[in-house]
Amino acid sequence: MSTHRIGIIGGTGLYHIEGFTRQKWVTVRTPFGPPSDQLLTGELAGRQIVFLPRHGRGHRLLPGELNHRANVWALKKLGVQWIISVSAVGSLQARYHPCDIVLADQFLDRTKRAAEHTFFGRGIVAHIAFAHPICEELRRLLLASARKAGARAHDGGCYVNMEGPAFSTRAESLANHRLGCDVIGMTNLGEAKCAREAEIAYATLAMVTDYDCWKEDGAHVSVEMVVEYLRRNAEMARRIVAMTLPKIPAEPGWPCHSALQNAFLTERKLWPARTRRELAPILKKYL
Repeated sequence: MSTHRIGIIGGTGLYHIEGFTRQKWVTVRTPFGPPSDQLLTGELAGRQIVFLPRHGRGHRLLPGELNHRANVWALKKLGVQWIISVSAVGSLQARYHPCDIVLADQFLDRTKRAAEHTFFGRGIVAHIAFAHPICEELRRLLLASARKAGARAHDGGCYVNMEGPAFSTRAESLANHRLGCDVIGMTNLGEAKCAREAEIAYATLAMVTDYDCWKEDGAHVSVEMVVEYLRRNAEMARRIVAMTLPKIPAEPGWPCHSALQNAFLTERKLWPARTRRELAPILKKYL
C-alpha cells in the first residue's frame, strides 16, 4: 500500500463510503488558524485517505469563512499528495442539467480574497504557474470513472468562483452566462491555488444542483433545491471517488508535484526563519 495519502474535500456524507476502514479523526493545528474541522484518516480501495468536511460537520461554515490555507496546510502535513474536491455548483449553460457532473479545467475569480489564497508573503515571494489550474492527470481519471459509473459527465469547463453567501443577482448570472462560463460555485478557487502552491495535485467534481438564475424558464436556485440535488449527487460522488482511488499512482510524479521548482524570487538565504518554520511541510524539499 502506498504511504502517500489522497485527500478528499467535500460534504459530510461523503465519508460514509462503503469500505472506508480504520477511520480516525485527527486534530491538526496550523500556523494559519484552524481547518474547517478535524480530518478523518483511514483506508479505502487499498489507499490511505484523508477526508476533510469542507464546511465542518453539520455544515457550520459559510464559503467566505473557509480557511483554505489552513485546510490545505493540514492535508499536506498529513502527507496528502492528491486532492479530489467534490462541490455543488450552479449551471450557467443549458447543456448542464441538475445532477450532471462537470470536470472543470478553468476558473474565473470573482472573489476579493487573493491575499488569503496564498501561503507566500512574510519574506518569501513565489509565483506559481496557474494557466492550467486543475491537475489534468487527476481530472482525466475522474472523468473516466464518472462515465464508467454512468454519470452524465462533461469534459472541461470554466468554474466561476463567487464569494456568496447570497446567490447571484440576475444581472451577475446573465453576465457569467453570456461570457460563456459553465458553472458557478463559492469554494474551489482558493483550494486550487493553495493546493498548487503546496505541490498537491487537485481536481474537482463539480456536481450540478441547479440552473443559476440567468435561466427564466424554471425555478430560481434555492437552498431546498440545492439540498435535494446534493442528496441525489452524493451516492454518485461516492462511487466515482471509490473507482478513481486505485487508478492514482503510488508515487507523486505529476507536474503539479513540482510546481514550486521555478517559482521563488526571494533567495533562499533571505527566507525568514519563522516563515520557513511555518511553511515547513510545503518547503521541505527546498530547505
